[in-house]
Amino acid sequence: MGYNVGMITTVKITSIGNSAGIILPKELLEKLRVSKGDTLTVTETPDGIGLNPYDENFATAMNLAEEIMREDRDVLRKLAQ
Repeated sequence: MGYNVGMITTVKITSIGNSAGIILPKELLEKLRVSKGDTLTVTETPDGIGLNPYDENFATAMNLAEEIMREDRDVLRKLAQ
């Protein structure tokens, strides 16, 4: 299995009040095209966790897809066979 490896960086989990958080380096913020105060979408993928700038249209579409999959779970299972 091959991997498309781009920028690799490490971050440390730190305490933020009663929560935990990570500090994103400037280079990563630039690559994501986000800045302090912006919202990110965290997505679980087969390869790990993805970070992307928040896109309201994408979030709405994903919520709708999850709702459809939940409501029509039996139909989707039959179609998958």
